Amino acid sequence: MFAFLSFLLIAANLRPAITTVGPLISSIQDATGLSGTALGLLSSLPLLAFAAFAPLANFGRRFGLERVLTVAMVMLFTGLLIRSSGSAIALYCGTLLLAAGIAIGNVLVPSIIKRDYPDRINTLTTIYALVLTLTAAIASGLAVPLERLLPGGWQSALAVWAIPAALAAALWAWASFRPRHTPPPNPNSTTSSVWRSPIAWCVTTFMGLQSLCFYVSIAWLPKVIQDNGHDPAFAGLMITGLQLVSLVSGAAMPRLLAKRKNQSGLALFAALTMATGFFGLLAYPKAAMIWVCVVGFGSGISFPLAIALIGLRTRDHHQATSLSLMSQSIGYLLAASGPLLFGLAHDISGGWLIPLGGLTACAVVQAGMGYLGGRDRMVSDATE
Repeated sequence: MFAFLSFLLIAANLRPAITTVGPLISSIQDATGLSGTALGLLSSLPLLAFAAFAPLANFGRRFGLERVLTVAMVMLFTGLLIRSSGSAIALYCGTLLLAAGIAIGNVLVPSIIKRDYPDRINTLTTIYALVLTLTAAIASGLAVPLERLLPGGWQSALAVWAIPAALAAALWAWASFRPRHTPPPNPNSTTSSVWRSPIAWCVTTFMGLQSLCFYVSIAWLPKVIQDNGHDPAFAGLMITGLQLVSLVSGAAMPRLLAKRKNQSGLALFAALTMATGFFGLLAYPKAAMIWVCVVGFGSGISFPLAIALIGLRTRDHHQATSLSLMSQSIGYLLAASGPLLFGLAHDISGGWLIPLGGLTACAVVQAGMGYLGGRDRMVSDATE
């Protein structure tokens, strides 16, 4: 029970620090005087940091997963306090530090699942994804009410999430002193085989493209919907609906994955569902509500599936760490380019045809990579 509680608390800390910024962006701009471009960089910085700092998770192999996760939560706690101190420099420095802590957690959680719950990867991965989604939505919804309620305004609304980070750090510090039997590496498990493996590259590309599609959807679909004649409030509500639908479809993952060694069909279905939603927004934007829900349905399956593939395609938690590092560092780097390139395509073309067409194509490529990465093979199989 202690191990499961610690696992849940790690998951609960990996998104609120990021999702609280958006609702408070106007207050932050008023207080700091930052330009729109500078605030855009502040929003993109975590994704870039996820890619840049993910290799720090390699210390888990040397010092132990518990100790490194403790350090990651301390980094998150410290970064949250620095970011909320009020100055523009502190905003960026704190964001970098907290994002580094989250990056380590992102990489090591699949390893924890593989090590501690090898027979329940599907269930624990789904729980992990649901906790991420729920806490992200809760943090977004509470940001403005907390700003109005707490003394200190937006600074306190950002800093309050240091409390669960401190609790997580304490629990994992305690866990690091408890004796634990760690299974030795599988003789077929090597870091080099992961980087040379076609299956690993398929899993990595699937991870990156599903993240790209999600972050582009969150950042740009409200603007797409507004430009097609819908009210801004309706556009915002649609993005909330997208996340709620993804929560529902993601909850079905254990049943979808049960007794299924091959996940190719599921990956293909999820990605093509997203592609259908993007194409629908392009072809018949008046039905935006339907198409956004379709995108959310596919996205809700794609994310937990991408995390599950890390455990399902590896032989032990050492190899899972290597694949998690590879897929999340490269995947988040790919995802970080999405909102920028989508906006650039809109600026150049003056419309949504090329951006949405490109996003549809990304989802189709995601389907192909998911089909290949979902086959019942391990990343170290010599016969790939």
